[in-house]
Amino acid sequence: MDSNAKPDLARPNICDYEGSAYRTDFWTQERSYEDAVERIALGALLPPTGRRLVEIGAGFGRLVDLYAGYEHVILFDYSRSLLQEARARLGSVDPSGRPRYTYVLGDFYDLPFAVGVFDTVTMVRAIHHAQDVSRVMRGVNAILAPKGAFVLEFANKRNIKAIVRWLLRRQEWTPFCAEPYEFVDLNFDFHPTWMRARLQEAGFTLKATRSVSHFRLNGLKKTIPHNVLVSLDKYAQLTGRWWQLSPSVFVQSQVAGQRAAAPADALFRCLKCCSADLIETTTALICQRCQRRWSIYEGLYDFKS
Repeated sequence: MDSNAKPDLARPNICDYEGSAYRTDFWTQERSYEDAVERIALGALLPPTGRRLVEIGAGFGRLVDLYAGYEHVILFDYSRSLLQEARARLGSVDPSGRPRYTYVLGDFYDLPFAVGVFDTVTMVRAIHHAQDVSRVMRGVNAILAPKGAFVLEFANKRNIKAIVRWLLRRQEWTPFCAEPYEFVDLNFDFHPTWMRARLQEAGFTLKATRSVSHFRLNGLKKTIPHNVLVSLDKYAQLTGRWWQLSPSVFVQSQVAGQRAAAPADALFRCLKCCSADLIETTTALICQRCQRRWSIYEGLYDFKS
């Protein structure tokens, strides 16, 4: 990818969680099952160690404890309030005082990172908000280092519940159609075959797949002990290599082909001119090519304004 090319500024619509009580209202005790099984899947597919990782759509930092093997973790999100919540809870340095977490505000259609700077990219419960999946994936591919790993979670259109409802004529849309289904504004379900095709088109080689949250039914969660359901799902996830019939699917893929590694000190790029020559002050990143200033405020690098 040409790092000097100007970005396309015609972005699709963005789903904004700004000001929401996402952690307290959504991730309640009722979703402890979903949290547990997603952690199992991510832990199984995530390369255990590396120099630098970014989670796109990190929100309040629910999954950051799984990134302990990485020297530098970047939490990227569109919501300022969620990143502020993450920073208040996690801080920015490790116990020895070294930089540990960096918080970056922006949208996933125009990632403000230099080419090839990440060993690993994760995206969990985020791609289902994308109107243009291909654009997001091209951006992810560009920021990964040679042989870099991309661990993606997506909402599965072809799940058992949807199939049964369609067979009983309780829903009009078919789960077997390849095209994404927008069930609520900016909330999409994806067919696994369609999603694999987008990954391959973006330059990824698929390595592993897990089916997740097989027992995401309120009746089951209320009647069967939590640890039993989680254990059952742990083993059921392995069926993802053959078929995907669960509401959530995790895929591990790798950058295909060869590319040069990024300079060790590179991280950001200017969204105006794409230069990676940025100087950091206490209040801003200043592009040395076009002089565009990107503010740093309350510990957040702001690429939205």
